[in-house]
Amino acid sequence: MLNIITGVISTITLAPALVVDYLVVAGGAGGGRAYGGGGGAGGLRCTVTATGGGGILETAQTLNLATNYAVAVGAGGAGRTTTNGSGTNGVNSSFNGVTSTGGGAGAFDGAGSGGGSGGGGSNGSGGTLSTSGGAGTAYQGYDGGKTDGNRVSGAGGGGAGQLGNNALSGTGGGGAGGNGVATSITGSSVTYAGGGGGGAATGWTNQGAGGTGGGGAGAQVTATNGSANTGGGGGGGGNDASGTTSGNGGSGIVILRYPTAAGTITIGAGLTGSTATDGSYKVTTITAGSGNVSWA
Repeated sequence: MLNIITGVISTITLAPALVVDYLVVAGGAGGGRAYGGGGGAGGLRCTVTATGGGGILETAQTLNLATNYAVAVGAGGAGRTTTNGSGTNGVNSSFNGVTSTGGGAGAFDGAGSGGGSGGGGSNGSGGTLSTSGGAGTAYQGYDGGKTDGNRVSGAGGGGAGQLGNNALSGTGGGGAGGNGVATSITGSSVTYAGGGGGGAATGWTNQGAGGTGGGGAGAQVTATNGSANTGGGGGGGGNDASGTTSGNGGSGIVILRYPTAAGTITIGAGLTGSTATDGSYKVTTITAGSGNVSWA
């Protein structure tokens, strides 16, 4: 640029554009009680490394300074503690119009529920009942597993990276939860959104393992919860007796990555989060709540 008064040519240095990569993981679902299906993982959408449901990477957002952008982190769905029945779906997470769908509930004696990843089916009453897994959401997660009616057991919930496994008809074991998806948005590889494992009857030792990425294991009695801030599904419970419980789904998470020189983030009221540095980038991790973020 030419300064007219002095005749000196000067250079204007522009700040880097505010380009924001994101990971948005919804809450995982609760598992079913009494030979229950595992809960489906929360849907996963991401711009770094990999995204959910076998989709192509999402596109980073170019944002403006001094502008509010909405964020919400979904809670995990509840399992069952006292009465037989299916779990509940997880809650959606979102960032500036990008929404990931809560996981589908693991079933009791029926088909799994649809969601970001589908819940596992359950043959809770025995007999010859065959059940299907819940449907996952395209480019977020996979379907839950099914049962063939030969044994009293539950199938695994779907994960963001893999179908839930079917119940094991030969041994009456629960199916394993589908694995999640690994992303390096924080600078290190971390796996999120694994499905919950299916439950099985006492005497059958093959309860379904939880999928990698926070999925809870199924059990004969007390199942495991999905891990917090992973979107993992809860495990399916075992026998329909007093004290049997199924697992709760894990809460979701939103992670934002942007150039340090592009601006400083403000995490607004209603949100719980923190910011760390990774080389020339800042990484903001939001673990709970709903509200706005902005940069200045």
